[in-house]
Amino acid sequence: MSQREFDVIVIGAGPAGEVAAGRLGEGGLKVAIVEGHLVGGECSFYACMPSKSLLRPAEAIDEARRIPGAAEAITGELDVPAVLARRDEVIHELDDSAQLPWLSDRGVEVVRGRAKITGERTVAVGGDQLVARRAVIVATGSDALIPPIDGLRDAEPWTNREITTTKTVPARLLILGGGVVGVEMAQAFASFGSQVTLVEGGDRILAREEPFAAQQVHESLAERGVKIITGAKATAVHRNGDVSMELEGHGPVHGDEILVAVGRSLNTRDLGLDSIGLEPGKPVEVRDTMQSTAHDWLYAIGDANGRVLLTHMGKYQGRIACDHILGKPVELRSDGGQSPRVIFTDPQVAAVGHTEASAREAGLNIRVVEVGSSANAGGSFYGRNAPGTARIVVDEDRGVIVGATFTGPDIGEFIHAATIAVIGEVPLERLWHAVPSFPTRSELWLRLLETYGL
Repeated sequence: MSQREFDVIVIGAGPAGEVAAGRLGEGGLKVAIVEGHLVGGECSFYACMPSKSLLRPAEAIDEARRIPGAAEAITGELDVPAVLARRDEVIHELDDSAQLPWLSDRGVEVVRGRAKITGERTVAVGGDQLVARRAVIVATGSDALIPPIDGLRDAEPWTNREITTTKTVPARLLILGGGVVGVEMAQAFASFGSQVTLVEGGDRILAREEPFAAQQVHESLAERGVKIITGAKATAVHRNGDVSMELEGHGPVHGDEILVAVGRSLNTRDLGLDSIGLEPGKPVEVRDTMQSTAHDWLYAIGDANGRVLLTHMGKYQGRIACDHILGKPVELRSDGGQSPRVIFTDPQVAAVGHTEASAREAGLNIRVVEVGSSANAGGSFYGRNAPGTARIVVDEDRGVIVGATFTGPDIGEFIHAATIAVIGEVPLERLWHAVPSFPTRSELWLRLLETYGL
């Protein structure tokens, strides 16, 4: 077994690992990044990027149909083969060669293979032993969770990987799970002509978001022909020609394929964590510097630490870890379930910080303010009276916004301004002076502040 030394070894070349490796390389360190599949990771090839390429075409048509003049020009149907071809371009036909120059330009060496931690600062990859002089960063991400439902695994279910890369569209699609992946893929495949049935065990879809947001997405999916069953627990799944799913307290439902979208499983199972006294398959517990609470030389970022399973938050954590390794001062300001997030349905749901319920659970003295998201001149250009709501949650004791949720067509870009207000703890009295341009949809901020009473 050959042995090679680096300053830092990054395990996992998804977005979080790439950011970490690149930032350390730019900082002058000798860095290796280990990847057993595709450089770019789940987000680039099986999640964020392909799913949005599947959603965007129908979204663009829907927007055009809301605009007089443009609506009359929409005469054909969605070209599904063209959508799938464009998806293949977006994911580079599952070829990661386009991802490599960004790393090599920063002096980062890509090591192909499965990584296994074998001891302090040592990582085995095939026949090589890599030794880190400073740190090892775990950025191994997650994969789809398959719950222990009788017959489910034998039914060969789709996960996000299969549904975002499929070459064919099933006539009937069953979806188990009403979270982000479930609702986004329900919309996409309904637009492709699938008969979609979505089953959610809870009492509503999008359980972590504001109830009004979940309701608006529910109504939109129903209008597109999606059958949504809530409060129903799946007890068994069978594949015999087609797929049937038995539901407790409900008759069976049938489809040609079944997508499982009930959560994620952390890829820390076969990483060798037991060799350093940590439990395989569990998140690596970290401090706010992203250092392991058990070993100062070990860092974990992104899904691997279990804090926030969002691509952009993994990248943020990667920057924090690298700055700490490079000796720079760090401060974790964005963390946990209140991180910024966007659901790319129509209407879109964009949120940051607390919902009304989570703010009250946290014991905050809050006031909720909301207006329609098309309730201004700019909104009319996206379709007059298009459905949508803008809500802010205000901490009355401090006079700052602690949460915001926007719904409506193409509303995702709104969330960054809200993120700045929440993370920066901008006082409302100061936020009032951030004048939105006319006639943009950003005048929603003016309407919200006026409704609040400023």
